[in-house]
Amino acid sequence: MPKTINVLFLAAEAEPFIKVGGLGDVAGSLPRALRALSNEDIKLDVRLVLPYHPAVKADNLKPLGMFSLVRGAAEIQVEAFETVLHGMPVYFIGGEPIRANGSVYSLDANLDAEKYAFFSFAALELTRQINWAPDVIHGNDWHTALSMYASLTKRWEEGSRHVASVLTLHNLPFMGPNVSEIVESYGLKLAQTDLPDWARVMPLPLGLWASDAIVAVSPTYGKEILTQEYGCGLDEFLRSRGESVSGILNGLDTASFNPADDTALGVNFDINTLEKRAANKGLLQERLGLPREPETPLLAMVSRMDVQKGVDLVFAALKNMKKSNWQAIILGTGDPKLEEAAMKLQELFPERVKVETRYDAGLARQIYAGSDMFLMPSRYEPCGLSQMISMRYGCVPIVRAAGGLNDTVIHNKTGFVFEKIHHMSLVAAINSAFKVYAEREQWQAIQRAGMAQDLSWESSAKKYLELYQSIIKS
Repeated sequence: MPKTINVLFLAAEAEPFIKVGGLGDVAGSLPRALRALSNEDIKLDVRLVLPYHPAVKADNLKPLGMFSLVRGAAEIQVEAFETVLHGMPVYFIGGEPIRANGSVYSLDANLDAEKYAFFSFAALELTRQINWAPDVIHGNDWHTALSMYASLTKRWEEGSRHVASVLTLHNLPFMGPNVSEIVESYGLKLAQTDLPDWARVMPLPLGLWASDAIVAVSPTYGKEILTQEYGCGLDEFLRSRGESVSGILNGLDTASFNPADDTALGVNFDINTLEKRAANKGLLQERLGLPREPETPLLAMVSRMDVQKGVDLVFAALKNMKKSNWQAIILGTGDPKLEEAAMKLQELFPERVKVETRYDAGLARQIYAGSDMFLMPSRYEPCGLSQMISMRYGCVPIVRAAGGLNDTVIHNKTGFVFEKIHHMSLVAAINSAFKVYAEREQWQAIQRAGMAQDLSWESSAKKYLELYQSIIKS
């Protein structure tokens, strides 16, 4: 009989049920990749739990029943539902705190605090209701961090069995609001921790403190969060946790992002038919009203309009390169000031720059498949998905050496990497790319090296399995 490891995987969002950002990709892919590692020696029973947001799209949802949580002098009803995704049980937690906040993430910190505290505690109670005992609780970011905290403190108080816990950090600066009153209202005490005073009332730091393992979403980000620059005031605490902190690179859903059969593309291609890719460039130029110039380097950026993403560096770099021959496509929405700056860039270069300030998944795929170079000069980037997609589609990334960008792009082999957060450093990297672009064989070698990389979830899932086994043992 294979040894079974039960994993309770908690997230605020997951494809295909609901997705707002990169966490949705991770939570939709990693649990399934983990289950796929099951063999004759080990069985991974991974079960995904999500809040039943009003916008959730789920077929064949089966009511599991209701139970209650005690909050202060009152009881709050929890509604539980179940469905199956490719053989994996998926549970949804509903209730008034989740309905009260219609969106996945709210601008109202109090609403989010109530919702995600309720979700975190209800998810733990759900395992008792369905008589299924997890060996590992795997949370993601601040929204589920209180599950780790509650699991540990209840074990101390009730003497219950030890459940190992992993908290994956997708973005350290987002730690959640003050939840001290909410935590205590659910009957949990705020423990004496070795966290900084200001952090002892916030979900993410409490979850980090309670977890057996802290995982950043790339090896470089795992090192960066230990520094004052990127540690957000928790660097000293994280350094004190030493061997508990690691970095495991997120994967890419290579079945979904596959230029060989992507229906969004005008012409499909793969690493062995790279010559077919050129047709997509012409179609993209035509669609967006750019001159159809096959030899002109076509730069692209698909990004949230945010200073974190280095969008402003791209604008400054392109203005500095007016004497060079290039075209650029920018797709993204976000900060209104950056959207306005993008439109001004288009006005400055009407024959060279096309800007689309919206979310458009189909156009994004066409941009990856038709552009020559992908710009991603992030100030910090825990992992990053766009650079992986661009390489998969033969679009050569130009990135800053931050977080996961540093772990996935190899300078002069699979793309171009620069260090300094300055638009002239980006200009230098683009010019380096232009020189290689002029040498057709050398350029295609870089494209193929990027396309050949194993960016699948399987290798990441194996590292998580090793981590589970080590923390269960210890």
